[in-house]
Amino acid sequence: MKVYAFGEENAPVILLLPGTCCHWKGNFGHVIPLLSDEYRVLCVSYDGFDETERTEFPTMLEETAKIEDYLKANCVGHIRAAYGCSLGGSFVGLLAARGNIRMDYGILGSSDLDQSSKFAAKLQTNLLLSLMFPMLRDGRFKSPLLQKRVEKQMRQVDYVKAFLKMFGDARPYVTMQSCKNQFYSDLITPLPDKLDVPGTEIHIFYALKMGEKYRARYEQHFAHPIIHEQDMQHEELLACHPQEWAALVKSIVGKEKSV
Repeated sequence: MKVYAFGEENAPVILLLPGTCCHWKGNFGHVIPLLSDEYRVLCVSYDGFDETERTEFPTMLEETAKIEDYLKANCVGHIRAAYGCSLGGSFVGLLAARGNIRMDYGILGSSDLDQSSKFAAKLQTNLLLSLMFPMLRDGRFKSPLLQKRVEKQMRQVDYVKAFLKMFGDARPYVTMQSCKNQFYSDLITPLPDKLDVPGTEIHIFYALKMGEKYRARYEQHFAHPIIHEQDMQHEELLACHPQEWAALVKSIVGKEKSV
């Protein structure tokens, strides 16, 4: 695991956590400059997904422990905020639940927080990756028909192009096992219900077009979530409207919290 740092060393820290199988720069490269003018931005590049390392993603809990160790060593265990894109929101929840670091604000970006049995999780993982892994590794889907359909959608729908860009370019160094470990372990790693951590404020960027069941899920796992409704699709605000995304993040984390 690597962490890329931007901004003044003594500025309040915002931790950015990428989504499922995403490259850190594809996920957040377009918004980091919009935050690093005021904050120390730390962007996590997970094990197995960084081109400078030869590692493999372990499990959500093992990776969470590595993130905690980094924050203890480099931020005295206290950050202003953590933003988790999609799967990254699971890390935000785990960091809050485990209580090993202090986090003033936790922000989940359109996270689905799906949970499954081990059997169902294996089926979902194998099905999804049979379609997605060639695109992650080679930058193209294996099926010519699917690739043609996606290219057509990218020309017609800005969101599709921007969303796929978050995964990054072709990455031949990413292994199927890293992808399986990440997707599968996210599905089977439980998040407590009615999580209420003193000193940590939880915010949700709720993409309404994902469906009403997600609101219920957020209210199940967090005791007092502050939900920011957006009439958009999954992480559309981050992917397509970076200025508005950064302004909303800054409006949330800009106020100094009392210790």
